[in-house]
Amino acid sequence: MTKLLEKAFAEAVKLPKKEQDKLAKWLLAELESERLWDEVFARSADELAKLADEALKEHRKGRTKPLNPEQL
Repeated sequence: MTKLLEKAFAEAVKLPKKEQDKLAKWLLAELESERLWDEVFARSADELAKLADEALKEHRKGRTKPLNPEQL
């Protein structure tokens, strides 16, 4: 465990039990969300590569235009 995580847990144990449970639920949900995101992103790598290739082909054919954030 890192020093920073140890420090965070040392502070967390000072909280009332209700707040500790709230923090624990939030942390577990965040970790699960990250795990799911990593899984979905890993499965989409091939599809993202195909989309990137298509975009580059369109750009090379002159079918794209510069992005203007003011027009979004």
